[in-house]
Amino acid sequence: MNYTFHQIQVFVKVVQLKSITRASEELHMTQPAVSIQLKNFQEQFDIPLTEVVGRQLYVTDFGKEIYTISERIINEIYAINYKTMAYRGQLSGRLNISIVSTGKYVMPYFLSGFLNQNEGVDLTMDVTNKSKVIQSLQNNELDFALVSVLPEGLKINEEILLDNELYVIGNKNAPRNKKPISKHEINKMPLIMREEGSGTRYVMESYFRKYNVPLKKKMELTSNEAVKQAVIAGIGNSIMPLIGIRNELLTGELKIIPAIGFPIKTKWRLIWLKSKKLSPIAEAFIDYIRENKDDVLKEQFAWINKINK
Repeated sequence: MNYTFHQIQVFVKVVQLKSITRASEELHMTQPAVSIQLKNFQEQFDIPLTEVVGRQLYVTDFGKEIYTISERIINEIYAINYKTMAYRGQLSGRLNISIVSTGKYVMPYFLSGFLNQNEGVDLTMDVTNKSKVIQSLQNNELDFALVSVLPEGLKINEEILLDNELYVIGNKNAPRNKKPISKHEINKMPLIMREEGSGTRYVMESYFRKYNVPLKKKMELTSNEAVKQAVIAGIGNSIMPLIGIRNELLTGELKIIPAIGFPIKTKWRLIWLKSKKLSPIAEAFIDYIRENKDDVLKEQFAWINKINK
């Protein structure tokens, strides 16, 4: 046996994501490089670790056992590094955050300064939809979650970061209405929606339920980026958070369509379980947020008030 720590890292990431493509993206490697490292690691075992059926990658039972051990090795190596930094008086360890997909336009700006100040902190940030974020929070797998819609039935603490505003949007050919369109006019539009479990989808459905207007959808997509591109292409309209369409509004590819009842306003919140004992790193991060939030809002999000709505 002559495998390297890097090969173990690659194997673990491929197993976690069930995809060489996604593993290469997260590891900042090319797909061929990931494939070579995975092949070199697997060749040191007489029993296959993974199998490819069609285009889908599957982990064998033996591979699952090796994955469990490999993950433990990685965690122990990290623990050695963290202990070394702690003895030097540096804040060290891992910060685990899960955010809803639109949160990728928010969370990095609240993390960058903290991570730059604390080089011993490693960040794990999962970007997914609301239902999966809440599930991870319930399972106590996270330090924090970033959401724009509060979960029901969970006792949580929260730190409000900034306002979240959702608007009806169309592409560059959308007509400029002299007055806001009605709820029934919105319903007549070919609406492009996010998938079930998305926070944006939840807000859209809540709006139509509130005004007792039947919801008709034209298309369902699994990411905000896909929704944006569909609207830009003229396939339909949508309801989207302002935070995620800044560049498209500035270039004129998208337009905000004035509508009755809009914008719909929520809050971007960093939340954590009340019952959770925060690690020193998590405590330090919350302290950083509270001390620097106003500066981050001023430097990174002042554009929100300047957009022509």
